[in-house]
Amino acid sequence: MDRAGNLTVLGAGAMGHGIAQVAAQSGYQTTLFDIDAGVLEGAVEQIAGNLAKAVAKGKISDDDAEAARGRLRTTIELNEAVSEAGLVIEAVPERMALKKELFAQVEAAAPKDALLGSNTSSLSLTEIAAGVTDPSRVVGLHFFNPPYILKLLEIVRAEQTSDQTLARARDYGERMGREMVVVSDSPGFATSRLGLVLGLEAIRMVEQGVASPEDIDRAMELGYRHPMGPLRLTDLVGLDVRLSIAEYLHRELGGEQFRPPPLLRRMVRAGKLGKKSGEGFYRW
Repeated sequence: MDRAGNLTVLGAGAMGHGIAQVAAQSGYQTTLFDIDAGVLEGAVEQIAGNLAKAVAKGKISDDDAEAARGRLRTTIELNEAVSEAGLVIEAVPERMALKKELFAQVEAAAPKDALLGSNTSSLSLTEIAAGVTDPSRVVGLHFFNPPYILKLLEIVRAEQTSDQTLARARDYGERMGREMVVVSDSPGFATSRLGLVLGLEAIRMVEQGVASPEDIDRAMELGYRHPMGPLRLTDLVGLDVRLSIAEYLHRELGGEQFRPPPLLRRMVRAGKLGKKSGEGFYRW
């Protein structure tokens, strides 16, 4: 059976539903899984809203939007979600134990030739792959937020990833209109490692009174043509996520550049997590 046109996304949060939208728009029969039916309902509404905005801006037609919605289904049953998948992409929280447990369950229920992709932005793909029987089919597929706007796909090759898996991952990326880079498994890969250093230094500058968050961001947007400044991006990603990644990279790589600034820790303790909490370096 040809299952290449079936794609499953695990986790319906900001990244998960964004990846599912891209997949559905790219012609894949897309299944979005989450353990929370309410989260799934919200994800479908968000996707519908994104598609409506794209139609209003003339980026896609009404027919294209309707077709994408028709290719998307949701479920809270994991076995049902992955049973006919050609590619499974997990987009669950950045906890190694959770990802390994999920992949073990997926391997038992998914077709034996399905690719197992992880959207992790920093965790070791080699360690994730070691938790399944056939680690050669595990690959990192790191999309960027929001996936329906940002085209970059960072493909991460674990120590066990086969050449065939890498080639198939590229094929999926091309069909989804991605601009791809391939990196070897290393803490933070390329993008998270570089982006985190910039974000942490921007936080230190706020901490030291060098400039306001708005002016630091404008400096990078206007002087370096970044589409979004590092502090606004931190708010979008989540300050708690930034802190977790910083702690992981500091532990794995050492170096003061990865040490979380005290201001970041204080803000996370205060519940100022960025857009998802309504306040971070900006008010949302």
